[in-house]
Amino acid sequence: MIKNIVHFNVQQIADSGQCFRMNNIGNNSYSLVAFNKYLEIEQLDKNQVVFRCEDEDFETLWADYFDLNYDYGNVVHSIHNSEDDFLKKAVEYGEGIRILKQDLWETIVSFIISQRKSIPAIKSTIEKLCMKFGEKKSFEGKVYYTFPSPEVIAEQSMEGLQGLALGYRDKYILNTAKTIANGEVNLELIKQMSREDAILELKKLSGVGEKVANCVALYGMHKIDAFPVDVWIKRVVDTYYGGFFDTNTYKGFNGIVQQYMFYYMKNKYKS
Repeated sequence: MIKNIVHFNVQQIADSGQCFRMNNIGNNSYSLVAFNKYLEIEQLDKNQVVFRCEDEDFETLWADYFDLNYDYGNVVHSIHNSEDDFLKKAVEYGEGIRILKQDLWETIVSFIISQRKSIPAIKSTIEKLCMKFGEKKSFEGKVYYTFPSPEVIAEQSMEGLQGLALGYRDKYILNTAKTIANGEVNLELIKQMSREDAILELKKLSGVGEKVANCVALYGMHKIDAFPVDVWIKRVVDTYYGGFFDTNTYKGFNGIVQQYMFYYMKNKYKS
């Protein structure tokens, strides 16, 4: 189906560092596996996007997953009317980015894996994890693997996680899976918490510190005022804001601002 969507760019979303199972398949098209479903999405022009999926899945899953009901135009307008020259340039460069509403468990594992890894390496490791422990499914002849549940991972041994390029993160993922599977940390309750309380609860999980917890809050719970600080955002703050960025300036959508900053800075200084 073809949808007309303003402030939506598939390539920018795929390359914004928030999702690791969205892959370029050529001709402005990307595949995506999320919530045990498969999607192909193609950018026809600036505002026209094709979603190749069941009509019901678009209405019940993908429209919400891509945050299509949020007014990103209002965010863009607010920034353009500010005096923040750097952020204006960042928005012009990546105004098609949206904050995805991803599965909380998958986001936790993905960002534990992400520590000290390049994006291609993260994607490769996650795919290996899914192929080994996920469920094999198909959509219109396309084979894909679902993301394994915490219960499935919790049943594994350290030896069982070898060969996935997890490195030192294997114990973090196994311990976190067990903590969630046995109910010590309840993901459904975390979803209902405030951003501050959710971050505190997430930090009880093995391998989850301040930065990962903020990433999970933003990308896995849509707490769009979360402001994760990684090496790229630190470079932005140090270079353009004198070492301090006042999040009160963009209160209510700091996470969206962070994505514009990250995408622009990472592409401006490709390495």
